[in-house]
Amino acid sequence: MICRNIQIGNVTLDNPILLAPMAGVTDLPFRLLCARQGAGLVSTEMVSAKAILYKNKNTNGLMEMDPNEGPVALQLFGSDPEIISEMAKKIEARPFSILDLNMGCPVPKVVNNKEGSALMKDPVLAGRIIEKTAGAISKPVTVKIRKGFDEAHINAVEMARVAQESGAAAVIVHGRTREQYYAGAADWDIIRQVKEAVRIPVIGNGDVCDGPSAERLMQETGCDAVMIGRAAQGNPWIFRSILEYLEHGRIPDRPSLQEVREMIVEHARLQLACKGEYIGIREMRKHVSWYTAGYPHSARIRKEINETNTMEELMEVLDGMLYGSA
Repeated sequence: MICRNIQIGNVTLDNPILLAPMAGVTDLPFRLLCARQGAGLVSTEMVSAKAILYKNKNTNGLMEMDPNEGPVALQLFGSDPEIISEMAKKIEARPFSILDLNMGCPVPKVVNNKEGSALMKDPVLAGRIIEKTAGAISKPVTVKIRKGFDEAHINAVEMARVAQESGAAAVIVHGRTREQYYAGAADWDIIRQVKEAVRIPVIGNGDVCDGPSAERLMQETGCDAVMIGRAAQGNPWIFRSILEYLEHGRIPDRPSLQEVREMIVEHARLQLACKGEYIGIREMRKHVSWYTAGYPHSARIRKEINETNTMEELMEVLDGMLYGSA
């Protein structure tokens, strides 16, 4: 049995299976579903420090939280130590438990701003950001990094040491370079190297899709926790499934079509409560595609779901999925 509590600064997590921050995915409704399925920590979508500074109208929605989602990590990104630390201080009263600094996002518009994984190329600046931010707030600060910027510049170990010496309470390592984005296999050995190099908790990220892979990552690297990203899309049950395997050695059955339908309906209701019908139903389209992948009639369901605009229309498609008329 590998399942155990994990301590990050002054925050104790009930288990080491964590939800990764994902833009356009880990909003409040999805985080609530993952928390109910046992995620030890959930993470917000990444939030721009500059957007907080300039009072961007969409930013408050990204930072909306609910007491029922348990411990939440709020993820900030930026490249200016002063702005990031000041914005961290400004929002510290919000009900998140951990502040995570994004130094791994590979998206061009972020990297071209010298933010996200571009900071892998400047460990000195990264250290200043971490030190300034950790000194500005009392909540634990974590840092999410990658293996390196590209194969010619593999420096996750150096970045993790910088994070530790600058006051980070933990480091999350995605075992791919920025150049890889999400392609190819994640390099778990770099996670092992980071774990052996620092004293703070190390959270491994990349290619974990079920209980056996979570167990292998922890055994092969010695990492303290596992962060689940794309494998959770359309699959909030993954946290329950991994915990069941780690605690009891059992792999639960795949959710039935009825369970999938019920989860989609609950997800949609949460979306509508948070964002209204117009936005909520449109955002559900991608989620329904993920939920139904691999089930009967999934291609037709995807086509029909992309034409829905109301909760009533969504329910009609779901009824067709369940009763065979889809």
